[in-house]
Amino acid sequence: MPYVENEIIHDADAHIVEMPDCLDAFIEPRLKAAYHEARAAEHEFKVRMLGRDEHFAKVRAKQRDPEFRAGAEENLMARKGYDSLGGFLPEDRPRALDLLGFATQLIFTSMCLRNFELDRGGDMDLCYGVARAHNRMITDFCAHDRRMLPVAYTPIADMARAPQEARAALEMGAKGFMIPSEPPVAHSPSHIDLDPFWAVAEEAGVPILFHITGTNLSPSYRNNGKAPIVIVSGDGDSNSLGYMSIPQPVQNTLAALIFDGVMDRFPNLKFGAIELGASWLPSWLKLMDNSFEAFARHEERLRNLSGRPSEIARRQLRVTPFPTEDTAWIIENSAEEICMFSSDYPHVEGGRNPLKRFRESLDKGGISQRAKDRFFRENYIDMMGAALPEDLRYPKHLIAA
Repeated sequence: MPYVENEIIHDADAHIVEMPDCLDAFIEPRLKAAYHEARAAEHEFKVRMLGRDEHFAKVRAKQRDPEFRAGAEENLMARKGYDSLGGFLPEDRPRALDLLGFATQLIFTSMCLRNFELDRGGDMDLCYGVARAHNRMITDFCAHDRRMLPVAYTPIADMARAPQEARAALEMGAKGFMIPSEPPVAHSPSHIDLDPFWAVAEEAGVPILFHITGTNLSPSYRNNGKAPIVIVSGDGDSNSLGYMSIPQPVQNTLAALIFDGVMDRFPNLKFGAIELGASWLPSWLKLMDNSFEAFARHEERLRNLSGRPSEIARRQLRVTPFPTEDTAWIIENSAEEICMFSSDYPHVEGGRNPLKRFRESLDKGGISQRAKDRFFRENYIDMMGAALPEDLRYPKHLIAA
């Protein structure tokens, strides 16, 4: 029995959980040594991932064990990470999708979300080479089933290379372009020289996506004179205070893209804030409008906007709440055109029953059927645009007879 039955639901956030050597077969040989050095230097990566060959041999062996595999369907939403069905074996992911019952899934990396911090370094050949290796890897994984929509990583640190990388990713089959929530070192994400990059995405009908890459907390907060906080999952700042910092960079970046006219210059280009929560959304929309009212008489860029910032956001931005948030309250205080469903499969953060949590919140809040339809499918379909094949938008076999 599928997790979702007799209903069309699109999943705006799902992942693969890569093995440490996942890029080795896809990266240019001339870059491999430098890539491994950068990978080892990333924050805590050496501790968490490297030197654990024995562990990953056991992981692979478990997925070959007939007895373990026999329990995959029964434990579909309970097994997370490397224990999940189709987490790292591409041939298993179609079966996982059958059991999940989602019409499609946007597929993100787990290991390469930060591009190993190469965007903020001085070696752009390595930065873009590693990103391209990731894009080859994830599109190869997703080639096993059309319902898996691969998200490419497209650095914008080198503004001349960004559109070239976007075109290369499209040729591989990418259905979304992920860019960092934080700005590059030397320029704003709203810089006019990035217009050719936005143009490639808009013409292809492919959304620009932001995704959580961890917390953004100053290390100073760790020194509170007390014992270290127990970490549930993720890095050293994945705690209650780190949670507060998660959406801060994307709020600034999205505001820059609106205030500096990027969204107006590319009105058909859609943006998605994925796994960054959404409780911030109502106050962010209000804060942008307050800023607009306070500064419009001083700033020509604001006076040239096609509407109030909140109106532009409703037109072009889509956001995924966490299942633990009050989704009904978020929708009621923002707009029903913005929020989307996501499962975060097979990450532990998605929980064992995100669908139940979202439905309970929407029902308790008295959200209309139209808003529910938008949450579970219409806003996703709108965001994906031409990147979502027509026949996958409303698959007839998923609708009750």
